Amino acid sequence: QVQLVESGGGLVQPGGSLRLSCAASGITFGFAATGWYRQAPGNQRELVAMITNFGSTNYADSVKGRFTISRDNAKNIVYLQMNSLKPEDTAVYYCKLRKTGRDYWGQGTQVTVSS
Repeated sequence: QVQLVESGGGLVQPGGSLRLSCAASGITFGFAATGWYRQAPGNQRELVAMITNFGSTNYADSVKGRFTISRDNAKNIVYLQMNSLKPEDTAVYYCKLRKTGRDYWGQGTQVTVSS
């Protein structure tokens, strides 16, 4: 059974940093694409960043220069380093893995940016 478990969320002040982790079990990254999405109350889920098995990355304009996605293929973990956090980054953050045409989602981790 495939499971994605996110961790690292929490409460942080504006300008602060957090690092999210997403550990996959029951599946190996292989040629999978992995990404982070977020959903704020009343909003649709949106792509934050993604990284392919080749290491190519893509970021939402709102996080470019502040967030960095990376992954450890040996450990099947994908990370999201978030710096210079803003209140508008507050959301539930989800990781997603796409492999052989199927999408797998984690349960989400809350990130709250507030003073």
